[in-house]
Amino acid sequence: MDSIDEVLGELPLPPYVTAEDIGFAVKAVTVHAVEQWADGPRCRDDSAPHPCRLHRWGRRVLDQRGFTDRQIRGLLAEQEAPQR
Repeated sequence: MDSIDEVLGELPLPPYVTAEDIGFAVKAVTVHAVEQWADGPRCRDDSAPHPCRLHRWGRRVLDQRGFTDRQIRGLLAEQEAPQR
C-alpha cells in the first residue's frame, strides 16, 4: 500500500450499488490496470503501486454486486475491445 493510501484510507463504497456505479467501477478497473515497472507492478494511470485506490474501489464495488472474477474479466475484455 502506498503512503498516501495509509493517510487517505480506502474510498467508501456506495450504500447501494446501481448500474451507474457498476459502469464507474468497470472504468476504474480498466483505466487503473496493472503495468509492470522495474520496481514492480504499478498503476497504468497514476503510477501508484498496483492495485491503486481506484482499482481496489472498482473491484470492491463489483465484488459487492456479486460479480465473479470470470465475469469481471469479461467486462474488462469488452471495454478493451476495439470499437467497430
